[in-house]
Amino acid sequence: MKLLDGKLVSAKIKEDIRQEAAAFLASAGRKPHLVAILVGNDGASETYVASKMRNCELVGFESTNIHYDADISESSLIDKIRELNADPTVDGLIVQLPLPKHIDPERVTAAIDHRKDVDGFHPVNLGRMQRNLPCFIPATPYGIMLMLEYYGIDTAGMHAVVVGRSNIVGSPMSILLARNATPGNCTVTLTHSRTRNIKEEVLRADIVVAAIGKKHFITADMVKEGAIIIDVGINRERSAETKSGYKLYGDVDFGAVSQKASWITPVPGGVGLMTIVGLLKNTLEAAKGSIYN
Repeated sequence: MKLLDGKLVSAKIKEDIRQEAAAFLASAGRKPHLVAILVGNDGASETYVASKMRNCELVGFESTNIHYDADISESSLIDKIRELNADPTVDGLIVQLPLPKHIDPERVTAAIDHRKDVDGFHPVNLGRMQRNLPCFIPATPYGIMLMLEYYGIDTAGMHAVVVGRSNIVGSPMSILLARNATPGNCTVTLTHSRTRNIKEEVLRADIVVAAIGKKHFITADMVKEGAIIIDVGINRERSAETKSGYKLYGDVDFGAVSQKASWITPVPGGVGLMTIVGLLKNTLEAAKGSIYN
């Protein structure tokens, strides 16, 4: 078993981004700028946004965190998004999910200028991704593809099984793995909570992408020898063992599955760190205007 080490890969790519950001500052006279909007007081969301802001600082980006109370109206939130869309000093704009129940995430996502949609969730970016056109790829799938590329894993002809069909990870991941690109060129099966005989489907996989949001859903008896295992799950449970009071678990039973896998991502230290890299790379490309001129 070999580790797909998100800590190692993200550090290398972030150094490359830092150098490119410095060159952008020298030529444009300003830093790439990411704005994150957080609504409410969800502890996990606050942690994720703080990490994104901290990583922006590390690579030489400007970052702004706008925090609203949970009772902000949908119309007020969208008005702010439109204001930021029109601000030429803002390159990337993200709205942290989940949102309070009275706010429609689809309307909020559609309100973001697709040219600043560095989360890659806007219908324009998702449509262009499906057509294999230049776009902002959703940050987590983008990070996974960057990891596969870094380790030189030849995925062509492999059978990939994606577990989970969310618009954030599962669905775009299935498209990216199937595209005529490197990495890519897989035969892809997209499974989900309604899939019959899901164990049998996963057992056929050369590559398993677990993104279903259930602790240790993928067990050793579901994985064939030599499979590549990519664990997207971040399941938080209260724990007296950590300073934060929480412990993270993946969707994969790492201890048992790692005995059969050829490559595997840990949790933490795997895909989560690569998600940040995907977001940073998208923000840099937005600043440079290399996707949308």
